[in-house]
Amino acid sequence: MVTLTALPQHRPADALISCVIPAYNEAAHLAAFLRDLRKTLETFAPRYEIIVVNDGSKDNTNEVMAPLLADAGLRYISFSRNFGKEAALSAGIDAAKGDAVILLDGDYQHPLELLSEMVRLWVSGIDMVYGVISDRSNESLLKRWGTGMFYHLMESGAPITIPRNAGDFRLMDRKVVNALRQLPERNRFMKGLYAWVGFSSIALPFVPNDRATGVSSFSYRSLSRLALAGVTAFTTLPLRIWSAVGVVISIIAILYAFWIAGEAILFGNDVPGWSTLAAGLMFFSGVQLISIGVLGEYVGRVYDEVKKRPLYVVAHDIDNGAFENKTADKISLNTEEKEAHAPD
Repeated sequence: MVTLTALPQHRPADALISCVIPAYNEAAHLAAFLRDLRKTLETFAPRYEIIVVNDGSKDNTNEVMAPLLADAGLRYISFSRNFGKEAALSAGIDAAKGDAVILLDGDYQHPLELLSEMVRLWVSGIDMVYGVISDRSNESLLKRWGTGMFYHLMESGAPITIPRNAGDFRLMDRKVVNALRQLPERNRFMKGLYAWVGFSSIALPFVPNDRATGVSSFSYRSLSRLALAGVTAFTTLPLRIWSAVGVVISIIAILYAFWIAGEAILFGNDVPGWSTLAAGLMFFSGVQLISIGVLGEYVGRVYDEVKKRPLYVVAHDIDNGAFENKTADKISLNTEEKEAHAPD
């Protein structure tokens, strides 16, 4: 009997591979990166397109890209302003025409040598191949602690499992891309959306390379906002936590009221408890404000969604079509490779 997991996956021999690169202030190394990416793709991809999404860069990205805009296989999308990496990824996914779509950063941190392995796993039947950072020792203790706390919170309250240390470096089959394009929300947490759509997937461990130039544009503040977007988009655990806190405080208040009444009946109440009242008022006021703040985060997300503003605004879109690679072999795997990479 044929099971669903055993159904064959059709991967066209002349598959079009789309690469989506969100760019924000990457002008210093973007041209060199695109040149190296082309060299890598030409070793295995019979057809490919490279989609660069300029997320409102404040450097000379437009000037760097200008001499490259006539190159076959390159599409350049420039936003009217900075909308954020999640919007840039979404724009690239919307624009991609490939049978398989690869997301990667343009700063060399995602190893180009892994792209052929991703495609090989895709050909074997895997719908999504995602990179997982295997070593975070070069990151600060604060960032590692915050990342661990975020994943612990998501694992405790989210209905889906978001793989730890998995980012945007991934390959997705066309049906995964089509599923992502059906998701309408404006407050997008892409790591959660990748997991939500499902499909067969496999992790590919890697160690990030050093950035070619400059420093990451993601500050602790930006990472905190992204984490908050993920928590509010995929779990109501914070609301449940504060509901539980309210129940516990109510029980303690009732017990304290019985204790005060009993003390007054048995021993009298010569000295009014003004300090207790003042401390109690301050404590409960703080709890209420925090609770309102948590609730406000969710209401704010609802407010953004009901306005139905577009996720991004495109200022320029130059599309030179796919590049036909005459030197690369058609995508294929022999029997041994298929068995080695077939999903369990």
